[in-house]
Amino acid sequence: MRLTQGAFSFLPDLTDAQIQKQVEYCIAKGWAVNIEWTDDPHPRNTYWDLWGLPLFDIKDPAAVMFELAECRKANPTGYIKMQAFNASIGTESCVHAFIVQRPNYEPGFFLQRTENDGRFIRYTIVSYATQKLPAGDRY
Repeated sequence: MRLTQGAFSFLPDLTDAQIQKQVEYCIAKGWAVNIEWTDDPHPRNTYWDLWGLPLFDIKDPAAVMFELAECRKANPTGYIKMQAFNASIGTESCVHAFIVQRPNYEPGFFLQRTENDGRFIRYTIVSYATQKLPAGDRY
């Protein structure tokens, strides 16, 4: 199974040169770039862990690529994504997001079935990645 979140998800993984081109594009637009990582890519897990501070006012793509390399060293088996935010209208709106690293093996998800009153059945998507260690022990 291949996780498909953000731009480019249906394409082969981007090379570092292609990632740098995206960073250059974001910087040219004046967008702030940040790097996030997680071990739980659940579709409703919209709050990934922020790597360092958002890179406001960065004009050199090499600085962003350096931070990406450091995040990869610290999280070699996790998911890493890059996001860009446009603050030109007074709010920070995510205008670009794409995954830059994924684990070699993506365990996927399963549907957990729960029966409620009146034979009502509720389904919940659960990540296999979270099954090996509970939330408090994963970090």
